[in-house]
Amino acid sequence: MVLTVPQQQADEERHLPYGRYIDLPQRGTTFVRHLAGPDGAPTLLLLHGWMASAGLNWYQTFKPLAERFNVLAPDLRGHARGLRTRDIFRLADCADDCAATIEQLHRDLVDGLVLCATTAGFVPDRTMRRAYQAWMLGWMAVARTAALVPGSPPLRTVPVPRTLTGWAGAELRRHNWRMIVEAGHSLSTYHASWIRDVDVPTAVVCTTEDRRVPPELQLASAEAIRGATVHSIADGHFACANPRFASTLLGACSDVAGRVA
Repeated sequence: MVLTVPQQQADEERHLPYGRYIDLPQRGTTFVRHLAGPDGAPTLLLLHGWMASAGLNWYQTFKPLAERFNVLAPDLRGHARGLRTRDIFRLADCADDCAATIEQLHRDLVDGLVLCATTAGFVPDRTMRRAYQAWMLGWMAVARTAALVPGSPPLRTVPVPRTLTGWAGAELRRHNWRMIVEAGHSLSTYHASWIRDVDVPTAVVCTTEDRRVPPELQLASAEAIRGATVHSIADGHFACANPRFASTLLGACSDVAGRVA
C-alpha cells in the first residue's frame, strides 16, 4: 500500500519551496517554485532538463542556493504542472515562456549564465541526428493521435507518496506526454549557433562521468564562450540528485554573480 500525504507536507519533507501558478499574458498558465534569498540578492532562474520538473531537477539545491540568491524554478511547458498548449512544442516558445516568467516576477532579464550538464547540440553526428529525428517524428504522430482519443485527458492531480521514488513517479505522471515527445524531437533539431556570441559572464558545470551528454561536448561549450569558467563534479547526468551537486552549482552561480557585480 502506498501512503499519500498532502502536497504541501510532501514539499516540506523534501525542502522544496512552495510553488504557485502564474498567468503569462497571451501564453497561458505555468507553475513556478519561488524561494526568497537575502534582501537585494540576485535572482537565479533554474531551468530543468527534458522529462524532469523543477522539483525533480533542483530539490537538492534550493536551500543552499537561497542562502545567497532569490530562486525561481518553473515547470517548463508540457512538463509536470507547466504550461499546456495544443501547439507543437518549440524550444523558442519555451524560451519565451521563461522570459515572460521573469517579466512577471522579476523585471530584470539575463545578466549571466550557468550551463549544467548540457551542450550546444545534443546529437552532433549528422547520420545519428537524422535517424533520431525520423524516429521522434513517428512517435510525435502516435502521441498526437493518442491525445485526440476521447476519455484520455492528461493527468493533472496525482497522489504524492512519501518515498522519493514514489514522489518522482508522481511528478512524471503530471507530464503531458504528447508535448514531452515533441520536446524530444525539438531537442534533436537544436544547435546553439549563437553560443560564440554569448557576452555575459558564464560558468559551465561539467558532469565528468556523464553518458547522456559527453563531457567533451560540455567542455566545448565552455571553450566557445569567452571567459567561461568550468566547475566539475565527478558524477553522471543525474548528478542533480547527489547532495554534493549543490555546492558545485552554488560555486558556479557565485562565480558568475561576482563577475556580474
